[in-house]
Amino acid sequence: MIPDLDLARVRKWIDGMNADMPLPAREQLRYEIEVSDRAITVLESRPPWIRDAPRASGEEWIRVSVCRFRYTKSRCEWTLYWPDRHSEFHEFESADATPHIDQLIAIVVHDRTGIFWG
Repeated sequence: MIPDLDLARVRKWIDGMNADMPLPAREQLRYEIEVSDRAITVLESRPPWIRDAPRASGEEWIRVSVCRFRYTKSRCEWTLYWPDRHSEFHEFESADATPHIDQLIAIVVHDRTGIFWG
């Protein structure tokens, strides 16, 4: 099970990114998370795009994975994963496993490789 405090840290980060977004962009982009027993996946969501067609209010947004934080309970450690173009995840080998999810969030935020925000 994911520690509540770590989940709250990720939610705070995502809520902050959404709150800092300029108002006109909020209709075009938002960040979300999916939570499972062992992982938190960060998603970038955009409305469906159909040229010259008005959007219906209940349409599903298109979601693309940005990264995944995976928790190993036996070691109380987090590892960072990146998605390939097929949305399959691979361990980000430039980041060591850590008990501090904030360290992995910082790696994603300051990504110089383009692997997360590319």
